[in-house]
Amino acid sequence: MGLEGTARNMWSGRIAVVAVAMICALFLAAPASIAFAKGTVALSAKLSGDARKTRFVATLSKNGDFSVFALADPYRVIVDLPNAEFRMPAGVGTKGRGLVSAFRYGLFAPGKARIVLDVTGPVRVAKARIERMSSGAPTRLIVELVPTSRAKFAASQAKRAKQRKAAKSPLRGALVPQRKSARDDKTVIVIDPGHGGIDSGAVSRKGINEKSIVLAFCKALRNELAKRKGYHVIMTRDTDVFIPLDDRVDFARSHGGKLFISVHTDSLPKRFANSVRGATVYTLSENGSDAVARALAAKENRSDIIAGVELEEKEDVLAGILIDLAQRETHIRSHSMAKTFLGQLRRSTKLNKQPHRSAAFQVLKAPDIPSVLLELGYLSNKNDERLLRSKKWRAKVAKSVATAVEKYLSKRIAGFPF
Repeated sequence: MGLEGTARNMWSGRIAVVAVAMICALFLAAPASIAFAKGTVALSAKLSGDARKTRFVATLSKNGDFSVFALADPYRVIVDLPNAEFRMPAGVGTKGRGLVSAFRYGLFAPGKARIVLDVTGPVRVAKARIERMSSGAPTRLIVELVPTSRAKFAASQAKRAKQRKAAKSPLRGALVPQRKSARDDKTVIVIDPGHGGIDSGAVSRKGINEKSIVLAFCKALRNELAKRKGYHVIMTRDTDVFIPLDDRVDFARSHGGKLFISVHTDSLPKRFANSVRGATVYTLSENGSDAVARALAAKENRSDIIAGVELEEKEDVLAGILIDLAQRETHIRSHSMAKTFLGQLRRSTKLNKQPHRSAAFQVLKAPDIPSVLLELGYLSNKNDERLLRSKKWRAKVAKSVATAVEKYLSKRIAGFPF
């Protein structure tokens, strides 16, 4: 039968057989937690101290739940605040001090807020406590960090790893079998607004966040597709919340997705801001079509790290099989979809000088769903930024993408259903 025939049989019935995910060494360094009332608001935060001891202090409207832990590769400390919201002054966290180089905050999941402290090396959480102030005054969350050795940090992680392994399903993170859609009479289209929550994505010189722009565009695209018959459109997120990369792919497969469209914007250093602009459509490739594509994929694939996700790795050999064999026909379909997208997009907006590129984007790795990543433009370019902020422009481009979806799906023939 041969390797290729075996691989095709392996994927018949849309069931993926996968190896147990390897637990990455990114675990708890010094956990601390305490429970208080819900509905906390984080009003401000600051750093003090030096490289021997650094203190992070967040001012809260009242007592609230929290937990603190540390991760490696890169080193960072996570502060989770369930049921909290942020009303911090603009620019908070951009400047570091002592052991902390910077920090960021945002919604990590529904009902779960998170602060991520980027640290300069392995650290130990010496103290983590809520300090009740006098009546009527705000409450303070205090986290004190001290340096530690790599060996001691690794030892504390190993202990946590054992606990996590015992509590976790062995197939967590493995590829889930695709099920039929609840609306089998309609083609399921999955729209994926990039970034979200604690991960803002690219930021323009005027402070416009990628996560907000792409969410607005994706809602316009969803509305445009909803006007056309035969489609059931779902979004990986429709609020300002963070979704891990693998979860976006699993979401598409578990909902019976037939097309997957991930939407982003890009940003470049100042020296390229005036010369580089326009929309680009990306498809999956492990090697990348060029250095620019590889750099962008590397940046986008860091979203989970930015949000403080405890990453896991799939078996390398298995991953190679998934990409090289199982996705072969899906790659062909994805390329066809990309060409159709570009044919319509050039009628409504400016395209990049190299409008079709390929790279190893994590969100494009569903083995049986044609997938593209649409970069709408560059927030670093003033002309693109002006368009991206325009509701009228977003509606016009959304209409072009919807038409492209319609044209692509109309090409269905026997043996090449999507």
